[in-house]
Amino acid sequence: MFDIRVLIVEDDPIIAEDIKEMLNNVDYSVSGIAYTKDEALRIMDREKPDLALLDINLNGQHEGYDVAEYINKSRKIPFLYLTSYSSKEFVEKAKHTMPMGYIVKPFREEELYSSIEIALYNFSKFILPLDLSLAIVNSHIHQPLTDREFDILKDLYEGKTNQQLAEKNFVSVNTVKTHLKNIFEKLDTRSRSETIARLTELLH
Repeated sequence: MFDIRVLIVEDDPIIAEDIKEMLNNVDYSVSGIAYTKDEALRIMDREKPDLALLDINLNGQHEGYDVAEYINKSRKIPFLYLTSYSSKEFVEKAKHTMPMGYIVKPFREEELYSSIEIALYNFSKFILPLDLSLAIVNSHIHQPLTDREFDILKDLYEGKTNQQLAEKNFVSVNTVKTHLKNIFEKLDTRSRSETIARLTELLH
C-alpha cells in the first residue's frame, strides 16, 4: 500500500519474473503482471499502480502502444517502455505516446532503477507540476497535515521510495509508513498515485 507500486506488462513470463525480482530487490512492489493488453487494462483499473513498465510487442501485436494511450487518457501515471525494438520507426511512434523512458532489452538492473527514479521525478515536475505549500493544501482538507507529513508528501510527489524518504527525513522506514498512512487518511486516498491525483485535483 505504501510502496511505489509497479505494473509489469510483458508477454514473456520468464522476462516478467526477472523484472519482478529486480523490483523486489529494491524499494518497489509489483502490483501485477499482465501478459496481454486486456489483462493490463484490467489490472490497471483494479490495482491503480503508480507506474507501468510496458513491452511494445504483446503476443505478436504492437499493443503496448494501446496500453500507453489508455494510461494517457484514463490513468495519468508515468510509464516506460521495456522493449527489444530499437529502430527509429518504433522510437518515433513511441515518442507520440509520451513515455517517461524507453529502455532497450537486454538491460541492467541499475539502468532500470535509475530510469524509474528519473521517470517518477520528471512526471511530477513536467507532467503534473504543482506549487505545493502546507497552508494551501490544508485549506482544502478537513484534517490538516503536520509539518513533517507535508515534508513527506512533497518528497512522495517527487517519486521518492520509502527508503529514500526515510534517509532524507532521518527517520525509519516504519515511521515513513506511519506518516504515509496519515497522509492517505487525511487526503482520503489509498495509494501514491491516488494521492498525487487528489493533490492535482485540489490545487488546480
